[in-house]
Amino acid sequence: MMGRREAGQGQFFYSFDLNEVVPVDHLVRQIDGLLDLSWVHKELAPYYSHTGRPSIDPMLMMRMLLVGYVFAIRSERRICAEIQVNLAYRWFCKLGIEDKIPDHSVFCRARRERFRESDALRRVFEGVVAMSIAAGLVGGEAFSIDASLIKADVDKKKRTPGDQPIAWPKAEEASHAVREYLVALDAARGDEDRGGDGGGSGEGGYRRKPPKEISLTDPQATWVARPGLDPFFAYDANYLIDNKVGIIVDAMGTRANRTVEIAVTQTMVDRVERRFDLRPRRLAGDTVYGAVRLLKWLVDRNITPHVPVWDKSTRPDGTFSRADFVFDQERNIYVCPGGAELTSTGNIDQGHIVYYRASKSDCSRCSLKPKCTTAIVRKITRDLNEDVRDRVRALANTEAFQQSRRERKKVEMRFAHMKRILRLDRFRLRGLSGVRDEVLLTATAQNLRRLAKLLCHAPPPLGTACLA
Repeated sequence: MMGRREAGQGQFFYSFDLNEVVPVDHLVRQIDGLLDLSWVHKELAPYYSHTGRPSIDPMLMMRMLLVGYVFAIRSERRICAEIQVNLAYRWFCKLGIEDKIPDHSVFCRARRERFRESDALRRVFEGVVAMSIAAGLVGGEAFSIDASLIKADVDKKKRTPGDQPIAWPKAEEASHAVREYLVALDAARGDEDRGGDGGGSGEGGYRRKPPKEISLTDPQATWVARPGLDPFFAYDANYLIDNKVGIIVDAMGTRANRTVEIAVTQTMVDRVERRFDLRPRRLAGDTVYGAVRLLKWLVDRNITPHVPVWDKSTRPDGTFSRADFVFDQERNIYVCPGGAELTSTGNIDQGHIVYYRASKSDCSRCSLKPKCTTAIVRKITRDLNEDVRDRVRALANTEAFQQSRRERKKVEMRFAHMKRILRLDRFRLRGLSGVRDEVLLTATAQNLRRLAKLLCHAPPPLGTACLA
C-alpha cells in the first residue's frame, strides 16, 4: 500500500544536531580539520573599537570567504544566500541552525580596512603552506614560477588613451579603485622628485612610459593587445609552486607586465625563504623569466635557473645572428664567420650593453657581407653578464632541465584549475589591492583542496579532524 506524507508541520519542538547531518566525508569537514584560525581574534583586536555596536566576528567572515572561494561561489551576496540554506556551510562557519547570516555589505569594509591593514589573508594563506610543509608535501628543492592573465572587472569601452590628460573626479567622489590609483600616482611622482626611480617598473599606477590605454573604471588594470586576441584589460596572477605535489608556496596579484613578473619572482623567492626557511636548488620558468637580470640574481643565490634564455639576437631575414660569431673571452673580441675581429671601445650603454664593431676595411672586402649586414660595418652587442646567459643556455640539454620542464606543468595545472573549477577567469574586485586579495584567497582555496585530497583519504570518525 502506498503511503502518503502528512502535509501539516505541527511539530512544536525539534531535536536537531547540525553536526550529525553533515556527511563525514564532506569537503567542509576535511578542510575544517586542516584550518587553524585560532589567532584571528588576537591579531585583529587592534583594528576593532571597544565601544559602539558589537561587530561581526572576523573568524566568521574568514570562514564565509573561504566557503565562497573553495566552492567557486563568485559573489559575496551569493555566499550569504548559500550559507543561509546549506547546512554543511553553516557547520563550517560555526553557525547554529537559527543564527542569522551577516549581510553581504559587511565584507567590503572589513576586507578593505581590517584584513588588508593586518595582512590577515596572507596570514591565512601562509598558515596553510606551513601545514603543507609540516605534512611533508613540500620538497623545497625545486620550484616553478608562472603568471596567468586574468581579465579585470571593467567595461573596456570606458577607456582613454594613456598619453592624454584625464580629469579624474575628486577623492570623495571617486571609486576606491580610482582613489588607490591616484594615491599610487602621487607616491610615484614624489619618489621621482626625491631622485628615486619613480616606480617605473613597479606595481602602482604610475609608469614613466604612459600606457596605451587607461581604464576609467580601474586605472591600474593593464591594456593587453595580442595578435589573434580581442584586446582587454587584465591583471596577472603570479604563482610560485613547489614541484613535489604542486603546493602553491607563494601567490601575488600584480599588474600585467613582463618587468613586474621578474621583480615579483625575486620578491616571492625571498619571502618564501624568510617565512619558511626554504630556498630551492632550481627554479623552472618559461622564456619570460629568461631576462639576464633575473638569471644573474638566481645564480648569485645558488639557484639553478631552468629557464630558456630571453634572446632576441636571432635575425629573421636569414643574415648572420650573434650566435654565428665566436667570442674570445681572453682577448675580449668577437670573430665573425669570415675570420675578421670585432673589437670594443669598452663603453657601456644603458648600464649593461657593450658594443663590438668590425673595421671598415674588413667588411668592405668580405665576400660574406651580403649575408651579414647592409650597413657599412657589422656591430654586435653583448651583455655584461652574457657569461651567465651562456651557462644557462648550456643547461638546456641536461636531463635535470628537461625534468624541470615536465614538472613546470604543475603550475599550469594550478591555473587551469583556478579558471575552470574555481571560475576565476575574471576578477570580481577592482584595484590592485582587490586583485591581491582574490589571488591569495584563490591560492588558499586550492591548497586546502589539495591538502584535503592528499591527507584525508578515508572519512574520519564523526567529530574527528583529519591528521595533517
